[in-house]
Amino acid sequence: MATAPAPANLPLFYKDLAPLSSVDHADFHARPLDKADFLINQHAIPLTSDEFVSACRFFPIVFSAGDNPVPLALMGLNEGVNTFVDDEGKLVNPVYVPAYIRRYPFLLARLQQDSEELSLCFDPTSNAIGKFEEGDALFENGQPTAPVQAVLEFCKNFEEAGQRTGMFVDELKKADLLIDGEVSIQQEGSDKPYIYRGFQMVDENKLRELRGDVLRKLMQNGILGLIFAHLFSLQLMREVFAEQVKAGKVPEIVEVPTV
Repeated sequence: MATAPAPANLPLFYKDLAPLSSVDHADFHARPLDKADFLINQHAIPLTSDEFVSACRFFPIVFSAGDNPVPLALMGLNEGVNTFVDDEGKLVNPVYVPAYIRRYPFLLARLQQDSEELSLCFDPTSNAIGKFEEGDALFENGQPTAPVQAVLEFCKNFEEAGQRTGMFVDELKKADLLIDGEVSIQQEGSDKPYIYRGFQMVDENKLRELRGDVLRKLMQNGILGLIFAHLFSLQLMREVFAEQVKAGKVPEIVEVPTV
C-alpha cells in the first residue's frame, strides 16, 4: 500500500494522512461535525482567489510573508486566537466558511514524489470518519459512494482554484504590487498602539501608478476586482481586534515596535 506523507510535511489542521481505500475502509462512514475543534487556535486560514469576493465581507484578507505568498483569511490578529469560533469550535455567527476548512478531513495528495497522480486521502484522527453506524457510507460493493464522489470533485475543484490563486499571486508579483504590511490599532484607554506586521498587502500607491496597459490587463483578467476585495477587507482588522478585546484575548504590549 502507498504510504502517506510524513507528519512533518502535513498541512494546517492535518495530524495524520491515510489514502482512502475500498479495502481498509470498506465499512467506514463519514458524518457531519457540529463543531470544529481544529479551528480553535488557528488565526490564519489559507484562501483561494476564487473566494475573495465572498470572504472579504467577513475576514481581513492578507498575504503571507516571504517569497511565495499565500492569501490568508484572518480569523484573529494574534497567534492562537480565533474570534469566529467559541471554546468548543462552534461558529459564533453565520459567516462564509473558507473551502480549506470545508475540505477537511479530506485532501488530495501525491503519494509518490515522482508521480503526478493525486490520491484522495483523509485525516484518520478526525472524528468525522470512522466505523460509525451513522453517517454516509464511503463504499458500497467496493465502489466509492456518491458522497465520496462529491468530496473528490470538491477536492479537485479546490486544487484547480489553488492553481488559479498561484497565477493571481504571480501577477501581483510581476506588477510589484505587494509590500510588507503594517497596521496600527489604538485600543481605547491605552496610550500605546498595537502594531501588527508579518504579512503582505497590495500597495495602493503602486496600484494608482500602474501603466495603463498593465492596469487594463489586470482589469480584463479579473485580477483588479480581487485586489479591491482584498483592500476593502483590510478595514475589518479593527473589527477583529475589537472582538479580541471583547473576549479578553489581546496580549499586553511589552514594547511598541519601531515603525
